[in-house]
Amino acid sequence: MNVAFDAPDAVPAVAWREIAVRYPYSAELAVGPVSLDLRKGERLLILGPSGCGKSTLLNTVTGLVPATIPAEISGDVATLGVPAASRSPAVWSASVAQLFQDADQTLCGMTVGDEVAFALENRALPEGEIAVRVDRALDRAGVPPSWRTRRTASLSGGEKQLVALAAALAQEAELFIADEPTAHLSPQAAARLHAVIGGQGQTFLVVDHRLDGLIGTIDRIAIIGRDGRLIADGPPRDIFRAHGERLALEGIWRPLASDLDRLLLGIGIVLDTPPLAMSEIIADLDRRPLGDQSAAETVMPHFLSQRIAAPAEATSQPLVTLDRAACAPLFAKPVLQDVSLQIRPGETIALLGRNGAGKSTLGATLAGLLRLKAGTRTGPAGGFAFQRPETQFTEASVRDELESIVGKGSAHVDTLLSAWRLESVAAQHPFELSQGQKRRLALATLTADTRWPFLVLDEPTAGLDAAACDEIASRIAKIAAAGRAVVVITHDMDFALKTCSRGIVLEGGSIAADALLLDILRDTQLLARTGLVAPEILKLAEWMEAAPC
Repeated sequence: MNVAFDAPDAVPAVAWREIAVRYPYSAELAVGPVSLDLRKGERLLILGPSGCGKSTLLNTVTGLVPATIPAEISGDVATLGVPAASRSPAVWSASVAQLFQDADQTLCGMTVGDEVAFALENRALPEGEIAVRVDRALDRAGVPPSWRTRRTASLSGGEKQLVALAAALAQEAELFIADEPTAHLSPQAAARLHAVIGGQGQTFLVVDHRLDGLIGTIDRIAIIGRDGRLIADGPPRDIFRAHGERLALEGIWRPLASDLDRLLLGIGIVLDTPPLAMSEIIADLDRRPLGDQSAAETVMPHFLSQRIAAPAEATSQPLVTLDRAACAPLFAKPVLQDVSLQIRPGETIALLGRNGAGKSTLGATLAGLLRLKAGTRTGPAGGFAFQRPETQFTEASVRDELESIVGKGSAHVDTLLSAWRLESVAAQHPFELSQGQKRRLALATLTADTRWPFLVLDEPTAGLDAAACDEIASRIAKIAAAGRAVVVITHDMDFALKTCSRGIVLEGGSIAADALLLDILRDTQLLARTGLVAPEILKLAEWMEAAPC
């Protein structure tokens, strides 16, 4: 059908009118019907549980769906006042920059400098202008000049994401689309992106799960439910307070401050303004009578205990020991030297550091997947969850993947499908799933496999909704309680603090810190030096510690 769009003087940057998408061989719609506008100059964040169709909706803006990604589509999409289907995705690239969830979808294996210049060269821009734009984009993305001659194939997952971001920024397009742009970025790098989004001039359409730091730059939120339909649309403060309960039930991310706001509302404390940051709650409570403060303090300990892991009890013999190890990626030179550490049964360890610090290399070395260039490793092999979940899939369906771990016909398969919300896609090939669903499947298979004495999870929360993150946090606690160890490689400081009691920080090719995670996250000098940022929850913990008894 054809739907009339807005008058020329009010033409939105993107207009979806009853848009619905169904992929081949699927009985259910991937998303929709959805009607929604993105206004010019606006910063719109689309939230929803993984698998609800957020990425599909983004891909209709430039006609990737259905021109490049086959699908049956109904309704209408107009981009910058023109029907999206009237131009090819390649033509749209002059006015729409798109940052995909998987950086490998866009990088061509050239040098970093060539990657960032590639789209501009395709548009035949003058050489001098290309040079200026590339320099500007590298600076905005925080890519060091020394990376220019590096091959993108040699980059870590987070470094690839940074380069893909720089390449998209170099286009200086009127509309910027970003799908999970901070999923693999260090806190410092994510903060740079938030500053870019918070700037003026461009229109931003963003899908992301890491809200703290981002939400303050957003003008409007659109919420997509599990059924692929629009739940709510409006300013962030209004949405999170009015729909917080529904969002929690749907497994949709909310800012940490929004969760605490709901808790305070439950005991009759209505903050003057719906908060987006923990500092706003603290400032509001500090202005209130002591009676209100005391009432708030009664619910804080439980709130904190759910989000700060208790220290693990010390155990005897280590599971794995590295002694003066030199760790290197496959077929490459060492990126870490003189590494000595032990992992003990029952420990939960956060492995932290900036993009390219060597976290994945150390994790794979601990799991026994990479050989040392020097030094020694003792202990059994461990299970490893890769950054790219597709790496782990070997079967033809989701159910087959799980059965390959727990046994053919096992009743436990249905339990796992339900726990990880994969029932509706049990018969699908794993490669047909959304990125969030793929990660849930990869984590489900690995955590269900009891053969490994310890697990290494590389960026386990990337692309996951709130419900899935809660599930993996619960699994980590159960695995540790059973006497196994878990190493979590992550850039999500809140998740790290929620699940891990010990932290290891990498910087400059070696271990910069190995201590209680809470102590590491309170060391402001260490955080600044290693590109980390303290999680929001610590502000509340410090407020409680300073409160009069």
